[in-house]
Amino acid sequence: MAFKPLHDRVLVRRVQSDEKTKGGLIIPDTAKEKPAEGEVVACGEGARKDSGELIAMSVKAGDRVLFGKWSGTEVSLNGEELLIMKESDILGIIS
Repeated sequence: MAFKPLHDRVLVRRVQSDEKTKGGLIIPDTAKEKPAEGEVVACGEGARKDSGELIAMSVKAGDRVLFGKWSGTEVSLNGEELLIMKESDILGIIS
């Protein structure tokens, strides 16, 4: 993919949500919520302080992350639905 986010932006691919509940009920497509978990595809270089010093990113490509329900902007790149969000929209890294 030929896309690199700028500054403190992160490109995220949503992970697929479960088709069934823990109790075994199948969830129809109309009732599914978009997952708030994803995989980082690409990262910018980081934000800059007022002094011009670079603040390094805390996430890297390949990290599984948790983000807010309404975070990011949905984009379509090469036919794939992805999210672009600021690093501050990411709640944490799943290990």
